[in-house]
Amino acid sequence: MPGIKLTVNGRLYQVDVPADTTLLELLRDYLGLTGTKEGCGKGECGACTVIMDGLAVDSCLIPAAKADGAEIQTVEGLASPDGRLHPLQEAFIGEGAVQCGFCTPGMIMSAKALLDRNPNPSREEIKDALAGNLCRCTGYAKIIAAVEKAAAVMGTPAGGGRIEGSRSGRGAALLSSQEREE
Repeated sequence: MPGIKLTVNGRLYQVDVPADTTLLELLRDYLGLTGTKEGCGKGECGACTVIMDGLAVDSCLIPAAKADGAEIQTVEGLASPDGRLHPLQEAFIGEGAVQCGFCTPGMIMSAKALLDRNPNPSREEIKDALAGNLCRCTGYAKIIAAVEKAAAVMGTPAGGGRIEGSRSGRGAALLSSQEREE
């Protein structure tokens, strides 16, 4: 299979992978970015959530070939180059929203996609954005509080928007780039 070119956390990669490789496998097995977790492998738990071209997606459901030319952000790409944590990461720690930690990278990436599009979300919008992420330890109240805290810290720049598509915006990954801009 011809090489897949994609940008991950700001770095361009070209990777040769078998045709049946998922984006999750490409990230973990070929690029060594193990922050993205495999939970159910069926797109039901959200542990594998990454941001692909600005939208939260379940990387276990995305064929690697579909990511050719895409821009991907994983949890490893959130901290600044000097190691300072992203406000979402700090808020999750500060609010005690990190329990076993397995679901945390997916939760943070779903929240990041929400705040990128809507920097001042309501509690219902936060719940909607995180609806595709399951925490088997329970405790969603602290997770929602962490997203609210991060939103407050990050401020409210002009031009917020809503996540298109399904309840978590994951279905929007199939929209064309023109549809995403509208």
